[in-house]
Amino acid sequence: MFEGLGNMGDLGKMLEEVQKKARELEEKAESVELTAKSGGGLVKVTANGKGEIIDIDIDDSLLEDKEALQILLISAVNDVFKMVEDNKKSAAMSVLGGGLNPFAGGGGQS
Repeated sequence: MFEGLGNMGDLGKMLEEVQKKARELEEKAESVELTAKSGGGLVKVTANGKGEIIDIDIDDSLLEDKEALQILLISAVNDVFKMVEDNKKSAAMSVLGGGLNPFAGGGGQS
């Protein structure tokens, strides 16, 4: 039933490697900074790779227009969250693409 997986010890080592890589990626994520802008740069929102907002910059000209500020802020926050998600997916694919995918290779079943 599990003959395509090879030795269970090898599988355990592979899982340890994946966990190690995941921890490394999480540590790197804290140092990654992603910035989204809206309104031609009037609002800038910066998040780290973990998805935590670490900075918001609002041009003074928007302080008189609450509605415009809200719209631009929502847009920038949504954009930066998308960037964070894309960054996480890219990092996960690099782990799996780096030879640690237990589901790749192995051949098909007849």
